[in-house]
Amino acid sequence: MNAIFITGTDTGIGKTTVSIVLLKKLNQLGYRTFALKPIASGCSLDRNGCWVNDDAIALQAAASLWRPYEIVNPIALKEPVAPHLAAKLMGETLSAIEVSNIINAAIQSEADINLIEGVGGWSVPLNHRELFSEVIAGLKIPVILVVGIKLGCLNHAILTYHHIVRMKVPFLGWIANCMDSNVLMREENIETLKHWITAPCLGVIPFGLTHIQETSVLNLDFISDYFQLFP
Repeated sequence: MNAIFITGTDTGIGKTTVSIVLLKKLNQLGYRTFALKPIASGCSLDRNGCWVNDDAIALQAAASLWRPYEIVNPIALKEPVAPHLAAKLMGETLSAIEVSNIINAAIQSEADINLIEGVGGWSVPLNHRELFSEVIAGLKIPVILVVGIKLGCLNHAILTYHHIVRMKVPFLGWIANCMDSNVLMREENIETLKHWITAPCLGVIPFGLTHIQETSVLNLDFISDYFQLFP
């Protein structure tokens, strides 16, 4: 399964931003990409009366392989809350086997890399017994962790990293997203994370990322170790 799972230390810390930057760089290098957001909470009705999510739409547009929205985001939930709660409000329940089957069905064999974006953070529940992360661990999909550089990020990042490792999920590395222009000691925080997280830092996304910077902020050398895409 040529897939990468993008998770984060929390919700709203830039998973979609990082995913789009990754997709654009891979596209520029000539690789076929597909983007999948299996679960999205915080959706609105489109003109056809279907629930859609802005992040999923952005991922759909950034991938080189276009697929209908219902393949990009098979589970679209109305309220912007944890998925098990959003599903309950819609009279639905989620399960690990359901989400696993959905991911397997949505993966595109034509794509060199299927980029899968999670919902919320790594340990977000699907129900009272199962976590979304258990699905990714079961499928053995390599993970990239997005760390929003802000107050509290050291604790969140280190705890998340250790949980991923304990679950024996292949860990490609982490990306720092400088989302707070006022954060104190930004570089020192990033250097601290490089000490505590032994996997490589794959890039630092600056605050106010510009189009010119998009092709230069990430290091994709790790791809060759997992997918043999580069000579």
